[in-house]
Amino acid sequence: MAGRAGLLAGWTRQHVRHLGEIVRQDRNPAARVYESIGSDFFLALAPGWLNLGLWEGPGSEDEAEQACRRLVRTMASALPAEGVIVDVGNGLGTQDPLIAEVASPRRLVAVNVTEWQLAAGRDRLAEAAAAPVAGDAARLPIANGVADGIISVEAAFHFRSRKAFFEECYRVLRPGGVLTISDISTQRWPLGPAELVSGLTQLRVFGLRPGAAMTAGQIAAAARGAGLADVEVTACGDRVIAPALRLAAARLSGLPAAPTGHRAAARLLLWQVELLWRRRIIDYILLRAVRP
Repeated sequence: MAGRAGLLAGWTRQHVRHLGEIVRQDRNPAARVYESIGSDFFLALAPGWLNLGLWEGPGSEDEAEQACRRLVRTMASALPAEGVIVDVGNGLGTQDPLIAEVASPRRLVAVNVTEWQLAAGRDRLAEAAAAPVAGDAARLPIANGVADGIISVEAAFHFRSRKAFFEECYRVLRPGGVLTISDISTQRWPLGPAELVSGLTQLRVFGLRPGAAMTAGQIAAAARGAGLADVEVTACGDRVIAPALRLAAARLSGLPAAPTGHRAAARLLLWQVELLWRRRIIDYILLRAVRP
């Protein structure tokens, strides 16, 4: 009993709901995932940041926050200056002051399907002068043709449909408007028991639908099919996934401030992601496109 109590110590109602989603997803599985992760996830690369970073080094602690900022800065540099910018899936809002710094928008709108994240990021959104909007990326609560730029950092794989999201981007952007996103592609279907179990587990744990598994080429084709032009895709898993995994492994080999059950689950999930990455089943991409 003592061992079981130790395993369950620290688990919250949100964690239990997340576990339930693995068996049966509700209409908003992404919200359950991020409610469970919370605002102080012990494996987050840096406080408040939920992206994997864009790294120059191998994945050391002293570059972690800089890598998170570098990813957002790189993406935001594609946005038109002094325009209306929409940040879709803005996480805890930590990225929005940086987007505001880089793009100097005359208006910044942060759209998030997870309302508690908008509440948790209230101070950061205020710092960025960003308007919080609860909404679905596949049905953006934004008027036609009002945005000069749309940015979405590491969120598209959670969306109900990338096709619907790209169609919404086409609708919301003005002619000449720019879309910049980062995403995780599935370059091939898993083969064999280890790959299949790893892939299925990652889908369920992170609240992803089977349709989230798309190659980089398929994602680009979906953007073009929605009417977007000048679609450019850059694969950069070597600078994103690989170093982030090294840092996560290094942390888990120490004594992180997390309950035993959390560490055990994290080690299993990390092993699975490493397998998917090492066998080149997944990759990380940056996509930029223009509304003609």
